[in-house]
Amino acid sequence: MTRVLLAGGGTAGHTSPLLATADALRRLDPSVEITCLGTPRGLETRVVPEAGYPLELVPPVPLPRRPNGDLLRVPARLRGAVKETLAIVDRIRPDVVVGYGGYVSVPAYLAARRRKLPLVVHEQNALPGIGNRVGARVAARVAVSFPDTPLRNAEYVGLPIRRMISQLDRAALRAEARASFGLDPDRPTLVVTGGSQGARRLNQSVSAAARALAEAGVQVLHVVGPKGEATPEPTGVPYVVVGYVDRMDHALAAADLMICRGGANSVTEAAATGVPAIFVPLPIGNGEQALNAQPVVDAGGALLVSDGELTPEWVADNVPALAADAERLAAMSAAAAGLIPNDADERLATIVLEEASR
Repeated sequence: MTRVLLAGGGTAGHTSPLLATADALRRLDPSVEITCLGTPRGLETRVVPEAGYPLELVPPVPLPRRPNGDLLRVPARLRGAVKETLAIVDRIRPDVVVGYGGYVSVPAYLAARRRKLPLVVHEQNALPGIGNRVGARVAARVAVSFPDTPLRNAEYVGLPIRRMISQLDRAALRAEARASFGLDPDRPTLVVTGGSQGARRLNQSVSAAARALAEAGVQVLHVVGPKGEATPEPTGVPYVVVGYVDRMDHALAAADLMICRGGANSVTEAAATGVPAIFVPLPIGNGEQALNAQPVVDAGGALLVSDGELTPEWVADNVPALAADAERLAAMSAAAAGLIPNDADERLATIVLEEASR
């Protein structure tokens, strides 16, 4: 029997590919035993148990992007997290450890090395984070979501996404999806989402342009995030505000156009399902979100707008006309569809099982 430890958490950027890989492992080998490793303050505390997988928790170890007071506390935090991770590893005895980056990954990578276990690293972004740069140095296999990701011995497999999305028939599900959100079945539909954490700029700028969208007949499904809010001007056209969407396949099926961040999940899910998008990368970080989106933009499947550019005026001047232009949206959809691998879950699961068998 094969035992696998999957380490990743914090946001959907890490938990979604982790769960997609877990499901693929179960399809390829129904006898596999899967344990997930996360931290107490991440999205994984909800979504992993809901998906039916056991979850072990260790303290998060944030790695500061710049030298500051927190940097001095990293060694002690890391020692404590590695000690707890080693206890979990010794208890569940995995044959392979798989890491997706984030706060929980480095302790898992160091524990795998201490116990001489094969390690597989998956990097979601076109520009890798600190944790996976560390992990790639000791990993048996390194898989990446985007070509030319600068990691040693990287294998391009794509980003694992859930089957409900990779196999999505948008046209067949559209009526059901729109009805589930209380939307009109026939109006042009804009979906806005800032990812699992929400995005204040998207929330404020799009909701402030509600009147212009309504005048063009465009309805909106706006996912504001758990702590976000949007107060659109009331019109006679549906503008539905929700905090979180569990069925992202419904949101994608409902959409004629999407405004979202440039996280790897957002880019991959939009492109793989042929949803035209306006990507608005986070203005912080190391620029990875713009790099994630660039291949889809270059192919003609999306637009790239900086966070500072996305004002209510820009939305009012550009989005209503685009959302109502069925011909242009169809061309963008065709350009995006097929650009991103939709079988990355099984590609990565195959690599994991190969390393476990060694």
